[in-house]
Order: sequence, then structure tokens, then C-alpha cells
Amino acid sequence: MSSKKKLSVLLVLVFLRNSFLPPSVFPQTDFYKGKTVTIIQGRDPGGTGDMRVRAMTPFLQKYIPGNPTVVSEFMPGGGSRKAANHIYKSVRPDGLTIGNLGLGMVSSALLGETGVLYDLDKFFYLGSPFSSHHAIFVTRKEAGLSSIEKLRAADGLRIGGQSVGFSTYIEGRLFAYILGLKAPRFVTGYGGAELDPALMRGEIDARATSADTVMQRNPDWIEKGLVNFHAMIEVPKGEKHPNFAQVPELESFAKSARERKLMTMQRAFRVAGQPFVLPPGTPKDRVNIMQEAFRKTYVDPEFHKEYKKLTADDPTPLMPEAHEKTIREIPRDPEVSELFKKLMGAGVLPPR
Repeated sequence: MSSKKKLSVLLVLVFLRNSFLPPSVFPQTDFYKGKTVTIIQGRDPGGTGDMRVRAMTPFLQKYIPGNPTVVSEFMPGGGSRKAANHIYKSVRPDGLTIGNLGLGMVSSALLGETGVLYDLDKFFYLGSPFSSHHAIFVTRKEAGLSSIEKLRAADGLRIGGQSVGFSTYIEGRLFAYILGLKAPRFVTGYGGAELDPALMRGEIDARATSADTVMQRNPDWIEKGLVNFHAMIEVPKGEKHPNFAQVPELESFAKSARERKLMTMQRAFRVAGQPFVLPPGTPKDRVNIMQEAFRKTYVDPEFHKEYKKLTADDPTPLMPEAHEKTIREIPRDPEVSELFKKLMGAGVLPPR
């Protein structure tokens, strides 16, 4: 066969392939060129979660083939349930919209909370930039609560939080419950970056926050002695924070096996990190492209430097496949789940 005939046959085969086989058969590495990828964050801007996403954004733009523009939109509410519902039910599953959600979206679904319209097992997981966490409970110095005894004696302590069900809200209530505080009041409606000024102004007396956030955003709290640090939740258990090694672990205040199991469940939820997800129905080739881009981001040394700069912590990423496995394996103890649901909610704390 002459070269000219061979070329003609090849062109015909290419035409037939492109005409009669579905597009999903072929890699769509050029799909993202000139496009915009939107990350819908289930939080307000400016907090630690937002900083984690900001650290990742330029690297995702680098590693997604076609180098699309990557932008964030913010959708706080319901401990990320609002954003999770939106990703699950409303966005086009075309690979151009990613959800980045708080751990509340995992706990809400597994504990059977109302308002959950999504199925955790049907999302496509893209991993999380962290799987370790150090939650810390602080009170403002002017409140005069310099010891656990004084903290427990205070009546009606005002504990600030974001929305009901949000991760720091849950941790604030968990601290209050295990420490045995007297009739604490939970003040919600703050954005992540608004809670610290509210604490300093005296609008609230206490809050749960991240030890890394303190180091990054509020080093003067330590330098000027503006707050008292009372207890910490180590995730994983036994991993001390280098700057707060003297702060007692919350589980040391637990009074029963049930309370210790409650702490175990909280740690399991926290290990799930800050999930990045794609909606059900996203074409498999685009899922693969995104998962690979996230893998490359998580291991890039320059990403680690940027993450450290913005969050004051080293990333401890969960890769996509490990993230999905972690969420599927979170323990489900009915008695402890029922107690955890009460802590997540807006009612008074249950009796110990």
C-alpha cells in the first residue's frame, strides 16, 4: 500500500473513531484550557480553612492540564451542609465545580442530622490538605478565668462560634461538656475571622480555635498574655503541639467510658480533614484528572512552603483514595452517636 493510501485509511479511521465513539472514551486533558474552576467553600472567607484553600490554588492551576483559572466562592451555613447540598444537587457535574467542606458535612451525614440532602458515598473525593489538628479552648484574660477551677465556677460563659454544626462550634460545645462548664451560652453568627476580634472586645468570653491559627493570626495572644489556654484536642491522640505541649488534653477530663468514646469519635471526624469533593455524575476521566492534580499539589515542596506560610503549620495531606477510605471507616456507635448529635445541635448541653 502506498504512503498516500495509508494516510487516507488512517484519516478515515480517525474520523470514524471521533464520530461514533463517545467523548468520554478519550482523555480530556485539554478540556480545562481557558476554563474557570470554582471551589465552593462551606465557610466564610478569612479563616484557617480559607487559608488552606488559598495555599493550594496556584498549585491546582499549575497541575490541572490546561492551567484553568481557579477561584473560590463562599457558602457558609449548617456546618457546611448548605454547601454540600448545593454541590450534590445543584451544580453541573462537569468537573468545573469543586466543593471544599468542613468536617461538619461528614458528621452531619453519619449522625443522621436533619437537612442533609447528600450521600457521602456518592461524592468523588479529592483528598484533604491536613489530617492532624490541634483544637484549643481559650478565654480572654479580662474574664479572670486563669484556672480550670475558675472556669468551672463561672456561670453562663459566652462561647463564640460560627454556624450551628460548624467544626469550631462543635469543638466549643465539646470543650464545655467535657470540662463541665456551668450553663454555658453559645453565641453564633460570626465569620471565622470575626471571632478573634469579638473575643478581644469582650462580646464573647471564650472560643475554640486551632492552635496553628493562634500562632499565625494571633501571636500577640501569647506575647502579651491576652488569653488563657485551658485544654486541647489532639488529632491524632498523643501528638503534642510544639507550642502548647503544656496544655492538657481534653480527654484527661473525661469521667466515663462513654465520654472517652465521644472523644474518639471527634478525632475520627477530624482525621477526615477538610474534604475536597466533586459531585456525583462527574465524568470519570475528569475525576481522574482532578485527583491527579490534587495528588501532585499535596506532594509539591513549594506547596508545603506556601501552606506553612499561610497557616503556620505543615500540611499532613490525605490522598484521594485514603480520604474516601477514612470516611467510610469512621466508627458508628449508636449511643455515642446520639450524644454527639446533641452536642452538634443548638439545644442546652446534655447532662453528664
